[in-house]
Amino acid sequence: MKTSKKLVIAYSGGLDTSYCAVNLSKKGFDVHAVSVNTGGFTLNEIKNIELNAYKMGVSTYKNIDAVTTFYEKVVKYLVFGNVLKNNTYPLSVSAERIIQAIEIVEYAKSIDAKYIAHGSTGAGNDQVRFDMIFQTLAPEIEIITPIRDRKLTRQEEIEYLNKNGVDLSWNKAKYSINKGLWGTSVGGEETLTSEKALPEQAYPSQLKKEEEEKVKLTFLKGELVALNDKKGTPETIIAALNDLGSQYAIGRDIHVGDTIVGIKGRVGFEAAAALITIKAHHLLEKHTLTKWQLQHKEYLSGFYSMHLHEGQYLDPVMRNIESFFESSQTNVSGDVFVTLKPYHFTLNGIRSKHDLMNAKFGTYGELNKGWTASEAKGFIKILGNQNKIYQQINS
Repeated sequence: MKTSKKLVIAYSGGLDTSYCAVNLSKKGFDVHAVSVNTGGFTLNEIKNIELNAYKMGVSTYKNIDAVTTFYEKVVKYLVFGNVLKNNTYPLSVSAERIIQAIEIVEYAKSIDAKYIAHGSTGAGNDQVRFDMIFQTLAPEIEIITPIRDRKLTRQEEIEYLNKNGVDLSWNKAKYSINKGLWGTSVGGEETLTSEKALPEQAYPSQLKKEEEEKVKLTFLKGELVALNDKKGTPETIIAALNDLGSQYAIGRDIHVGDTIVGIKGRVGFEAAAALITIKAHHLLEKHTLTKWQLQHKEYLSGFYSMHLHEGQYLDPVMRNIESFFESSQTNVSGDVFVTLKPYHFTLNGIRSKHDLMNAKFGTYGELNKGWTASEAKGFIKILGNQNKIYQQINS
């Protein structure tokens, strides 16, 4: 009976997924719990999640380490595109959900599961991301969503678990924290309003350093490969930069955006490494890319951001945009010098052999070496022809 009802559940260890695990096990499903680590779990947290999963009646528990996959498939292109949703949010959590969904559905297929479950409600973005990925990659697997289908309240879930012998502490934290490689989201009663700011204590990283610190970020073809000359994989450098930047409480903000389901939403976040990396990378691009490369990258970044946020990661247009981004990074190599300060940072400058601000061609506003005064006059006259013709005919 259970073999024919093999089910994989996207398991975070929270109240919603715990309810789903118990409820579905009681209904005769052979439940296999899976968590996907995209940078948000410590080893102790993984161990605790596993222990609790078995208390919920699951047959097996698996934690998939997808930090490198997350970087290679998504974060890399968020850096290449300097992606900030609504010029603010580095897509910390929404980007993670895509990779988590892909890893979960691939695992479900690998063990020949007939069902897949998640604990999303019917009012958020994650239900869309999970369902779309699952339906696209495994249309033969049935999706089960108890919380969404039954419109369960938190209290109803707690009472059900207690009745079934699961008596863990489900006291709701004042702030919901979701941590990953590319940033941490922070939700609370303040983010449910339009006017309130999150208080200092809501953020998981508190100010520890106040003396300014200069750092050097090294990029190779658009990828962050060293911090203060210490080399490593991009994901390890990002983690190290985040540890350093968080001590200055850098990267805090509140994002206001349009959800996939059509309502406005607010979420706080802290993403020290993401914001420092994106801004440093963008500065290096300003020196090493042509104005047309920069212009076309800017609007493609907006499209990439929107499609990723709305769960359209598997559409082939995303691979097309990623190819453009990757091609644009050929000469985006060099050092960026940054000063870290309490709550913010400044970009001091760059050094690159591909720097197009090369003095042998002239110095802006001071000296031209590649053309004569008469050539400049002729260029300006022809450049203005279209406007002159329009104004003379239509004035």
